[in-house]
Amino acid sequence: MPFYNDLRPAKDFEERDFERVRPDMTQKEKLRTIEGLGRLKDQLAGLPKRRTEQNLIVASWNIVALGAGTYRTGESLYYLAEIMSCFDLIAVQEQRSSLTDLDKILRIMGPNWKYMVTDPMGGTKGNEERSAYVFNTDRVQLSGVSGELSVWKELLEEGSDVLLYFDRPPNITGFRAGWKEFAMINVHLHPGNKSAKPDADPPRIADAEKRRKEIASILGILDDRKAKLWTENLVLVGDMNFYKDDDADTIKTITDLGYVECDGLEGKTTNIVVRDSDAEAYDRMFFSSDDYFRMAVGEDGKQVGGVLNPFKSVYRDEDLDTYRPVMAGKRDKQADKDAMENDDAKAWRYYRDTFRKRQLSDHFPIYVELEIDDSATFLERSAKGLMSED
Repeated sequence: MPFYNDLRPAKDFEERDFERVRPDMTQKEKLRTIEGLGRLKDQLAGLPKRRTEQNLIVASWNIVALGAGTYRTGESLYYLAEIMSCFDLIAVQEQRSSLTDLDKILRIMGPNWKYMVTDPMGGTKGNEERSAYVFNTDRVQLSGVSGELSVWKELLEEGSDVLLYFDRPPNITGFRAGWKEFAMINVHLHPGNKSAKPDADPPRIADAEKRRKEIASILGILDDRKAKLWTENLVLVGDMNFYKDDDADTIKTITDLGYVECDGLEGKTTNIVVRDSDAEAYDRMFFSSDDYFRMAVGEDGKQVGGVLNPFKSVYRDEDLDTYRPVMAGKRDKQADKDAMENDDAKAWRYYRDTFRKRQLSDHFPIYVELEIDDSATFLERSAKGLMSED
């Protein structure tokens, strides 16, 4: 459960020096945050509940440009912490080189939360991003195995679908929880849905084709390394930038190799939608299919998984006027500051398309509930084995 020291009234600090994350929060911001957390808590109450040693709630979230710039407020850090603390293990994409915001979020979440991050990815397309995992140490532990998926010469010679390198190399990391041991491959695939331009200099392949090659390379590496991996139980997860009209063949490539999605999550919109045509299932989670990964099943008979849209509770459409002064304070030019206060159309566009995305993200977190207690199955199998020895 998160710690809320920053939200205390001033008199509390006269009696005790509570540790704070954002001591610059104003009284107005504190009150606004408390109100937002109240609404958010009501929404989060609908998520799967932790069951001691029986389940694991696994999530993935592209938190746009986490650690880049100074535009996130103390209020938004509290909302991020509140949401993330409802899961047990979160694969994070777009963590930037600075870990300052992530450190603050984990301080709010409490001492039982840790993270594991990779080095920043260089190059113009690497965007200084890190692959990150945030996990509750009371519920899940690192296996001790982690590394970057890389391509080697012999693999390149096996087929043209294998890429020489990844713009954002995927990371594979092992975890243990209850009776389960598995590895997650955290990916952030090539974005966009532009067409190919073979006559350009240099030639440009279509964005969907680039993603198909990325996936083919990842699956090729995993297949080649299967016998040498720490575990064959794999979760391919992250912001895959799949477009419903462009990437169906790539998704089929994944599922044809035996990977499955949670049917409670499959195909659900995972991004902010301004126009109906914006709705896409960018963020995905595929499990290597056998009896190892058992997903919890809800009362409706569907596997438990879903997408959380936090803008139903915080930074809502109806909150525009509340944030006009905050948005004005984030603009550099006086004309832009004045527009936030006086121009309804410009203020609305900035709030909808920029401000609230920068506070939380333009992607929503996705989650799946896994069953991790195999003790009954183990005992039943052992009993059958013992009886067959008679």
